[in-house]
Amino acid sequence: MLQNYGVLPKSHKILWVSLRIIMLAWGIFGLFHGSVVEFLEAIFAIIFTHLWDFFQIFGTRSFIIEVSPETQTGLNIFIFTAVCIGSTVNNRTDFEHIDVLTHFIAGFISAYFGYDLANIIFRKRGYLGPAISSFFAICFSQFIAVGWEIYEFSMDSIYGLNLQRRETGVIDTMCDFCVCAAGSVLGLLAVSFIRNGIIGKNKEKIKEQNRLKEEQRLLKDKLYEEYVKEENNG
Repeated sequence: MLQNYGVLPKSHKILWVSLRIIMLAWGIFGLFHGSVVEFLEAIFAIIFTHLWDFFQIFGTRSFIIEVSPETQTGLNIFIFTAVCIGSTVNNRTDFEHIDVLTHFIAGFISAYFGYDLANIIFRKRGYLGPAISSFFAICFSQFIAVGWEIYEFSMDSIYGLNLQRRETGVIDTMCDFCVCAAGSVLGLLAVSFIRNGIIGKNKEKIKEQNRLKEEQRLLKDKLYEEYVKEENNG
Protein backbone atom coordinates (compact mmCIF):
# COMPACT_ATOMS: atom_id res chain seq x y z
CA MET A 1 0.00 0.00 0.00
CA LEU A 2 1.59 3.25 -1.14
CA GLN A 3 1.40 6.30 1.08
CA ASN A 4 1.87 10.03 0.66
CA TYR A 5 5.28 11.13 1.95
CA GLY A 6 5.07 14.78 0.95
CA VAL A 7 6.63 15.99 4.22
CA LEU A 8 10.14 14.74 4.95
CA PRO A 9 10.81 13.96 8.65
CA LYS A 10 13.27 16.29 10.36
CA SER A 11 15.63 13.45 11.31
CA HIS A 12 16.04 12.52 7.65
CA LYS A 13 16.69 16.14 6.66
CA ILE A 14 19.44 16.44 9.27
CA LEU A 15 21.09 13.23 8.05
CA TRP A 16 20.94 14.32 4.41
CA VAL A 17 22.50 17.72 5.14
CA SER A 18 25.22 16.08 7.24
CA LEU A 19 26.10 13.66 4.44
CA ARG A 20 26.28 16.51 1.93
CA ILE A 21 28.61 18.52 4.17
CA ILE A 22 30.90 15.52 4.67
CA MET A 23 30.99 14.82 0.92
CA LEU A 24 31.80 18.46 0.17
CA ALA A 25 34.61 18.43 2.74
CA TRP A 26 35.92 15.18 1.25
CA GLY A 27 35.87 16.68 -2.24
CA ILE A 28 37.69 19.85 -1.14
CA PHE A 29 40.28 17.73 0.66
CA GLY A 30 40.84 15.75 -2.54
CA LEU A 31 41.13 18.93 -4.59
CA PHE A 32 43.90 20.29 -2.34
CA HIS A 33 45.69 16.95 -2.44
CA GLY A 34 45.93 16.61 -6.20
CA SER A 35 42.66 14.80 -7.00
CA VAL A 36 40.33 16.87 -9.16
CA VAL A 37 38.35 13.69 -9.90
CA GLU A 38 37.44 13.23 -6.22
CA PHE A 39 36.23 16.83 -6.08
CA LEU A 40 34.06 16.33 -9.18
CA GLU A 41 32.73 13.06 -7.77
CA ALA A 42 31.71 14.87 -4.60
CA ILE A 43 29.90 17.61 -6.53
CA PHE A 44 27.97 15.14 -8.70
CA ALA A 45 27.15 13.03 -5.63
CA ILE A 46 25.77 16.05 -3.78
CA ILE A 47 23.62 16.89 -6.81
CA PHE A 48 22.19 13.35 -6.84
CA THR A 49 21.29 13.60 -3.15
CA HIS A 50 19.02 16.53 -4.10
CA LEU A 51 16.78 14.43 -6.36
CA TRP A 52 14.04 14.42 -3.69
CA ASP A 53 14.21 18.20 -3.42
CA PHE A 54 14.20 18.61 -7.19
CA PHE A 55 11.08 16.53 -7.73
CA GLN A 56 9.32 18.33 -4.88
CA ILE A 57 9.01 21.40 -7.10
CA PHE A 58 6.32 19.54 -9.02
CA GLY A 59 4.24 19.27 -5.84
CA THR A 60 1.59 16.57 -5.58
CA ARG A 61 2.00 15.79 -9.27
CA SER A 62 5.41 14.25 -8.63
CA PHE A 63 5.87 10.55 -7.88
CA ILE A 64 8.43 11.44 -5.21
CA ILE A 65 5.76 12.03 -2.56
CA GLU A 66 4.96 8.30 -2.71
CA VAL A 67 8.57 7.19 -2.21
CA SER A 68 9.27 6.46 1.45
CA PRO A 69 11.88 8.63 3.26
CA GLU A 70 13.65 5.43 4.30
CA THR A 71 14.29 4.57 0.65
CA GLN A 72 15.56 8.05 -0.09
CA THR A 73 17.80 7.99 2.97
CA GLY A 74 19.13 4.57 2.00
CA LEU A 75 20.01 5.94 -1.43
CA ASN A 76 21.83 8.92 0.09
CA ILE A 77 23.78 6.71 2.48
CA PHE A 78 24.77 4.50 -0.44
CA ILE A 79 25.92 7.51 -2.50
CA PHE A 80 28.02 8.68 0.45
CA THR A 81 29.49 5.20 0.99
CA ALA A 82 30.25 4.58 -2.68
CA VAL A 83 31.75 8.01 -3.33
CA CYS A 84 33.64 8.91 -0.15
CA ILE A 85 34.58 5.48 1.16
CA GLY A 86 34.62 3.52 -2.09
CA SER A 87 36.57 6.06 -4.11
CA THR A 88 39.06 6.69 -1.29
CA VAL A 89 39.73 2.97 -0.92
CA ASN A 90 40.02 2.44 -4.68
CA ASN A 91 42.23 5.47 -5.32
CA ARG A 92 44.42 5.50 -2.23
CA THR A 93 44.79 1.88 -1.08
CA ASP A 94 45.40 -1.58 -2.50
CA PHE A 95 42.25 -3.07 -0.96
CA GLU A 96 40.33 -4.80 -3.77
CA HIS A 97 37.05 -5.89 -2.20
CA ILE A 98 35.19 -2.65 -1.48
CA ASP A 99 33.20 -3.18 -4.70
CA VAL A 100 31.59 -6.29 -3.23
CA LEU A 101 30.00 -4.22 -0.47
CA THR A 102 28.98 -1.25 -2.60
CA HIS A 103 27.48 -3.28 -5.45
CA PHE A 104 25.57 -5.51 -3.06
CA ILE A 105 24.06 -2.49 -1.31
CA ALA A 106 23.31 -0.91 -4.70
CA GLY A 107 21.41 -4.01 -5.78
CA PHE A 108 19.43 -4.08 -2.54
CA ILE A 109 18.41 -0.41 -2.66
CA SER A 110 17.67 -0.44 -6.41
CA ALA A 111 15.37 -3.46 -6.14
CA TYR A 112 13.65 -2.03 -3.06
CA PHE A 113 13.03 1.28 -4.82
CA GLY A 114 12.12 -0.41 -8.12
CA TYR A 115 9.31 -2.40 -6.47
CA ASP A 116 7.67 0.77 -5.16
CA LEU A 117 8.34 2.62 -8.42
CA ALA A 118 6.43 -0.02 -10.40
CA ASN A 119 3.37 0.47 -8.19
CA ILE A 120 3.70 4.25 -8.41
CA ILE A 121 3.81 4.16 -12.21
CA PHE A 122 0.69 1.98 -12.44
CA ARG A 123 -1.21 3.44 -9.48
CA LYS A 124 -3.85 5.04 -11.73
CA ARG A 125 -4.53 1.69 -13.41
CA GLY A 126 -5.32 -0.12 -10.19
CA TYR A 127 -3.54 -2.70 -8.08
CA LEU A 128 -0.33 -4.15 -9.50
CA GLY A 129 0.39 -7.76 -8.58
CA PRO A 130 3.52 -8.74 -6.61
CA ALA A 131 4.86 -10.84 -9.51
CA ILE A 132 4.92 -7.92 -11.95
CA SER A 133 6.31 -5.57 -9.30
CA SER A 134 9.06 -8.08 -8.52
CA PHE A 135 9.97 -8.53 -12.17
CA PHE A 136 10.19 -4.77 -12.65
CA ALA A 137 12.33 -4.44 -9.50
CA ILE A 138 14.88 -6.98 -10.75
CA CYS A 139 15.07 -5.39 -14.22
CA PHE A 140 15.39 -1.90 -12.72
CA SER A 141 18.17 -3.01 -10.39
CA GLN A 142 20.16 -4.59 -13.20
CA PHE A 143 19.66 -1.47 -15.33
CA ILE A 144 21.28 0.56 -12.54
CA ALA A 145 24.16 -1.95 -12.39
CA VAL A 146 24.81 -1.59 -16.12
CA GLY A 147 24.69 2.20 -15.86
CA TRP A 148 27.25 2.14 -13.05
CA GLU A 149 29.65 -0.01 -15.06
CA ILE A 150 29.35 2.45 -17.94
CA TYR A 151 30.24 5.22 -15.50
CA GLU A 152 33.32 3.31 -14.25
CA PHE A 153 34.45 2.60 -17.80
CA SER A 154 34.02 6.28 -18.73
CA MET A 155 36.01 7.48 -15.71
CA ASP A 156 38.81 5.00 -16.49
CA SER A 157 38.93 6.07 -20.14
CA ILE A 158 38.70 9.83 -19.59
CA TYR A 159 40.70 10.32 -16.38
CA GLY A 160 43.02 7.33 -16.49
CA LEU A 161 41.63 5.75 -13.32
CA ASN A 162 41.50 2.04 -12.60
CA LEU A 163 37.97 1.57 -11.27
CA GLN A 164 37.44 -1.51 -13.43
CA ARG A 165 40.97 -2.86 -12.94
CA ARG A 166 41.74 -2.96 -16.65
CA GLU A 167 43.98 -5.98 -16.45
CA THR A 168 41.00 -8.04 -15.25
CA GLY A 169 38.23 -5.72 -16.36
CA VAL A 170 35.85 -8.36 -17.69
CA ILE A 171 36.10 -10.49 -14.54
CA ASP A 172 35.62 -7.46 -12.32
CA THR A 173 32.60 -6.26 -14.28
CA MET A 174 30.90 -9.66 -14.24
CA CYS A 175 31.58 -10.09 -10.53
CA ASP A 176 30.01 -6.68 -9.93
CA PHE A 177 26.91 -7.74 -11.87
CA CYS A 178 26.66 -10.99 -9.88
CA VAL A 179 27.04 -9.24 -6.52
CA CYS A 180 24.50 -6.61 -7.52
CA ALA A 181 22.09 -9.36 -8.61
CA ALA A 182 22.47 -11.03 -5.20
CA GLY A 183 21.68 -7.72 -3.50
CA SER A 184 18.72 -7.27 -5.85
CA VAL A 185 17.22 -10.59 -4.84
CA LEU A 186 17.57 -9.82 -1.13
CA GLY A 187 16.15 -6.33 -1.60
CA LEU A 188 13.28 -7.78 -3.64
CA LEU A 189 12.42 -10.30 -0.93
CA ALA A 190 12.56 -7.63 1.77
CA VAL A 191 10.28 -5.14 0.01
CA SER A 192 7.90 -7.88 -1.18
CA PHE A 193 7.46 -9.22 2.35
CA ILE A 194 6.99 -5.74 3.81
CA ARG A 195 4.59 -4.44 1.15
CA ASN A 196 2.46 -7.62 1.24
CA GLY A 197 2.18 -7.76 5.02
CA ILE A 198 4.38 -10.79 5.65
CA ILE A 199 6.80 -8.91 7.90
CA GLY A 200 6.99 -5.40 9.36
CA LYS A 201 5.26 -3.37 12.05
CA ASN A 202 2.21 -2.64 9.83
CA LYS A 203 1.75 -6.18 8.54
CA GLU A 204 -1.76 -6.66 9.98
CA LYS A 205 -2.97 -3.38 8.50
CA ILE A 206 -1.45 -4.21 5.11
CA LYS A 207 -2.98 -7.69 5.14
CA GLU A 208 -6.40 -6.20 5.78
CA GLN A 209 -5.96 -3.66 2.97
CA ASN A 210 -4.88 -6.38 0.55
CA ARG A 211 -7.84 -8.54 1.62
CA LEU A 212 -10.27 -5.71 0.90
CA LYS A 213 -8.65 -5.10 -2.49
CA GLU A 214 -8.96 -8.77 -3.34
CA GLU A 215 -12.64 -8.75 -2.34
CA GLN A 216 -13.24 -5.71 -4.53
CA ARG A 217 -11.50 -7.41 -7.45
CA LEU A 218 -13.57 -10.56 -7.03
CA LEU A 219 -16.76 -8.50 -6.81
CA LYS A 220 -15.90 -6.67 -10.02
CA ASP A 221 -15.16 -9.94 -11.76
CA LYS A 222 -18.48 -11.37 -10.57
CA LEU A 223 -20.43 -8.31 -11.72
CA TYR A 224 -18.70 -8.44 -15.08
CA GLU A 225 -19.50 -12.13 -15.50
CA GLU A 226 -23.15 -11.48 -14.63
CA TYR A 227 -23.23 -8.61 -17.12
CA VAL A 228 -21.79 -10.78 -19.89
CA LYS A 229 -24.24 -13.58 -19.06
CA GLU A 230 -27.23 -11.19 -19.24
CA GLU A 231 -25.99 -9.81 -22.55
CA ASN A 232 -25.67 -13.30 -23.97
CA ASN A 233 -29.12 -14.30 -22.72
CA GLY A 234 -30.63 -11.09 -24.03
